[in-house]
Amino acid sequence: MIRSLHIRNYVLIDSLDIDLPEGLAIITGQTGAGKSILLGALSLLTGTKGDASFISEGADSCVVEADFSAPEAAKGLCEQEDVDWNGGELTIRRVLNRAGRARAFVNDEPVPVQLLQDLSSYLVDIHSQHQSLKLSDARFRLDVLDSFAGTSGDVLACSGKWKELLSLKAELAAVEQKLSRLQEDREYNEARFRRLDEARLRDGELEELETEQKQLANAESIKAALSQVQAVFEPEEAAGMDSSIKEAERLLEKVSAFLPSLEGLSERLHSVRVELSDILDSVVSANSSLQLNQERLEAVEERMGELYSLMQKHGCSSVAELIAERERYGEAIFDSDSLSQEAGALKKRIAAVQEEHSALCRKLHEARVAAAAGLSEGIESSLHSLEMDTAVFKVSLEDAAPGAYGADTVTFLFSAGGTKAEDVAKCASGGELSRIMLSIKAIMARYTGMPTMIFDEIDTGVSGSTADSMGRMICGMGEHMQLLAITHLPQVAAKGNAHFVVEKKGIRSSMRLLDDEGRINEIARLLSGATVTPEALANARRLLSL
Repeated sequence: MIRSLHIRNYVLIDSLDIDLPEGLAIITGQTGAGKSILLGALSLLTGTKGDASFISEGADSCVVEADFSAPEAAKGLCEQEDVDWNGGELTIRRVLNRAGRARAFVNDEPVPVQLLQDLSSYLVDIHSQHQSLKLSDARFRLDVLDSFAGTSGDVLACSGKWKELLSLKAELAAVEQKLSRLQEDREYNEARFRRLDEARLRDGELEELETEQKQLANAESIKAALSQVQAVFEPEEAAGMDSSIKEAERLLEKVSAFLPSLEGLSERLHSVRVELSDILDSVVSANSSLQLNQERLEAVEERMGELYSLMQKHGCSSVAELIAERERYGEAIFDSDSLSQEAGALKKRIAAVQEEHSALCRKLHEARVAAAAGLSEGIESSLHSLEMDTAVFKVSLEDAAPGAYGADTVTFLFSAGGTKAEDVAKCASGGELSRIMLSIKAIMARYTGMPTMIFDEIDTGVSGSTADSMGRMICGMGEHMQLLAITHLPQVAAKGNAHFVVEKKGIRSSMRLLDDEGRINEIARLLSGATVTPEALANARRLLSL
């Protein structure tokens, strides 16, 4: 239930702090006093959208806060969202500022607005003036039947399975779309991968081939040059260079004993001779190993041509890039196989979830069929007590396409005169709709365990003894829950345990609790209008004494 309400700078309300009692509390006030504004402030706490237009003129922000005693059923949601449960005592606050920013808090902890929407289903049901239009809402009709049937847990499970099913189908569609694209390119990818794989690519091969090709193509001139170098070292008609330098080395060593300035030259010549000997060995080895091999040259040039052709075809500048292309085509082929397996697994999972969802739909259907007659009788009996003695009300259940809430659609059939019942949204008058909605709300309150209900002129379109009957029904509901009823009917206003009046002074609205005398005056005003007559006061006292 709502223990207290605090409002700051909301539309025409500058400041409001009020404690709300258990049972039935009546709220009245002249037209335009701000009763609907009060309801709008409460709606913010249920997660409805708020913007800067709600902020009072001249203020930078507005705050709406209420203290709730929450039922145990809401504990799991709070724990799931890491909100302090505090024994079920929840302070919910909503703050709006001029910049358009809205913040929500539960027990001083910031929370997403969605949590307020989720929590409100456990805390309060607000019936607005136009909620009778919900009778034409298929989801509302189904909710009424499910509340009576006690199938909320199965509905939640069914909704979860439906969401899972839609998610799996979306995932499968994405996989199949990607797979379709890959399948279209599969032959192309396989052909290119096969050609690159058959090429047996090796990083660095082209550079090696280019070096070898240059050697083979110029082998004859290279051998001629090496032979000339070799001839320099080993002239045919003279002693070899090595012998000549060796002799010069001996002679320098001999004369250095007489010419100290020549000391060391013999050792330097020895080093030169050793180095020249190494050079000659390298030249001889290279000359002997170099072959004039035309077949190998042709093979090298053919392989180079193959690599150049592949590089041009694939837009690559190196063999390394060709290897990367080969791997990419290989991965595309692998992805196609992998996606096919993934699609198969998703189809199996979809079939399993679809069967689970269908089983829940069947379970819900059976429970709804079993409850429909009882709900029909309950609402019809309630209508009879509201002076609609010949009214007929039927809950009709028909098959529908499977969805989040099962595979049923509910129609409310009504006849005020006991003739053939038709769709209530098409045949009921305003006063009849009010009584039907009150009957439905009374049953929902009984079976949902909702701690607080707020009625905003649910008695629209009725008067006289019918209004008195509605007042008794509302009063009866207030014996089992907290009920706030905004009304313009004195017959209903006289039934409350407490009575608040909303007043407008200047352009500002306020709300106060009436004492006994104030209550008599307010009910008298409802009876007589602007001028309160002695007869109206007497009638008000009589209504309050009943």
